[in-house]
Amino acid sequence: MLSQPGPFHIRPARPHESALILDLIRELAEYEKLAHEVVATEQDIRSALFGKQPSAECLIAELGDTSIGFALFFHNFSTFAGKPGLYLEDLFIKPEFRGRGYGRKMLAHLANLAVQRGCGRFEWAVLDWNAPAIRFYESLGAKIMQEWNINRLTGDALKKLATEAQG
Repeated sequence: MLSQPGPFHIRPARPHESALILDLIRELAEYEKLAHEVVATEQDIRSALFGKQPSAECLIAELGDTSIGFALFFHNFSTFAGKPGLYLEDLFIKPEFRGRGYGRKMLAHLANLAVQRGCGRFEWAVLDWNAPAIRFYESLGAKIMQEWNINRLTGDALKKLATEAQG
């Protein structure tokens, strides 16, 4: 007879779990067909989440003692609202645990956290090809912001623009 897994719960990640978080990030990147872009190291994750000035926070989703997913988020700020916002960088539930409401529970947990922290909004991005995720987010009441485009500077372009501030 198979034993039933323990209850589902969400908890803050711990510093010794940096390797686990990186593994989950890699699984997410694989799903998003972006594995080639993951250059983070375990030390990068440890420093960013648990160092002197943490840049983000991470939650671990567990079913009993089994880690089944994570959410990584940070605060931004809305000048129009005059309030902080909560920005979800990554949400991932392992494929074998999807369709059971765990992703929704993670989002509800984060929404509650945003409300408790006085945030004016809770935001995240979704890849335009990910129709199942888009439908899921819309079912929650999320509005896909078609009129906004993300801009990004990385690598050489970032360094080149930064040199203008040095001279």
